[in-house]
Amino acid sequence: MYSKTEKEKMLAGELYLAFDNELFEERQLAMDLLYEFNALHPRKAEERKQKLKELFGSVGENFWVEQRFHCDYGYNIHLGNNFYANVGCTILDCAPVTIGNNVLFAPGVSLYTAGHPVDNQQRIEGLEYAYPISIGNNVWLGGNVIVLPGVSIGDNTIIGAGSVVTKDISANVIAVGNPCRVIKDNKES
Repeated sequence: MYSKTEKEKMLAGELYLAFDNELFEERQLAMDLLYEFNALHPRKAEERKQKLKELFGSVGENFWVEQRFHCDYGYNIHLGNNFYANVGCTILDCAPVTIGNNVLFAPGVSLYTAGHPVDNQQRIEGLEYAYPISIGNNVWLGGNVIVLPGVSIGDNTIIGAGSVVTKDISANVIAVGNPCRVIKDNKES
């Protein structure tokens, strides 16, 4: 009988052991690339982009990520065209993170696909889960926004600084707060 690997469980949104040897080694490989990326001279633009191309699952045209940047695996991150992430961005990409075109991240934005069970015994055993995050086109995430596992943010949406996004946010709105909620329709007339 076939038993799923911990990586297969992680990518399927099931409980998995994050310190499985395969997953641990993949995180270490990502850490190597991140160390190299974060240590590059700020003016070495092409080398910086090349490191991220090696790290990420896919990138569109015209992307820029400021140093210091952190992620878990890298291969689950997929960027559209015209992406910018300011300093201190963290993407815990245990599940796929899909970012559309023309997306801006202010300083300190964090996307967390990973979470831990409410059940104490499962947490003690080292189990966690991961759910995908999707960010549409033309989205701006303000400073220190946190996006939690399984959240989708629609096109043309702005998330205000300091917000914690716990549920899906529709397209064409401005949303703020903890928990984040829609405060204004952002449709152009």
